[in-house]
Amino acid sequence: MNNLIKDLAYCERPYEKAISKGIESLSDAELIAVILRSGTSKLSSISLANQILNAHVIHKGILGLNYLRREDYLGINGIGNTKATQLLAICELSKRMNMTRLKDNLSFNNPSSIAKYYMEKCKYFTNEKVFVMFFSSAHTLIKELLLSEGIVNQAMISTRNIFIEALKYEAVHIILVHNHPSGIPDPSQTDIEVTKKIIAAGKLLDIILSDHIIVGNGTYISLMERGILDEIR
Repeated sequence: MNNLIKDLAYCERPYEKAISKGIESLSDAELIAVILRSGTSKLSSISLANQILNAHVIHKGILGLNYLRREDYLGINGIGNTKATQLLAICELSKRMNMTRLKDNLSFNNPSSIAKYYMEKCKYFTNEKVFVMFFSSAHTLIKELLLSEGIVNQAMISTRNIFIEALKYEAVHIILVHNHPSGIPDPSQTDIEVTKKIIAAGKLLDIILSDHIIVGNGTYISLMERGILDEIR
């Protein structure tokens, strides 16, 4: 590949190709080149885009962009804060588009629907995060909250903080959701013990834990569906 865009045939330059052949005709690298607009004195925007596509140690290609942080981009010669922000914005837009589509079809009475929403939300997280959803007596969603985040395989769940927030929002039901970055949603013994504590505390305050959903890579486990909540109660 030629190093500079000016050395390419006019019809093969990303902007011109997008106009003449349609944006869908562009390769992943060409699409990124359009966003970058320019390369360096020695590299074309396409060559720079190929470096970006191979920048992550594990995740290569277009999906790898979801794992790159600002500091990763800034470590690539030719990428400054402006280009890094543009690339981060594109990934964030993509995530929000997917989340909006799922949210439109989200059913709070359906663990599978909730799990699909959070599987998309947590897809590129490399650490464990805990979310809590607060509901009214009519099971209408009042508030969704990121409760905590931790290391790769563990996040601290504070029963106290859950119920402080539940009382603040006058919630009657709550649903707990957390991800397993390993991709395997099997509940750990810690997950079960924490669930027991939340159920016990909720009984004192008349706030019901309706479900605890653990999401993995394209799969999930609902402790309510598995009958584990009934066993604990």
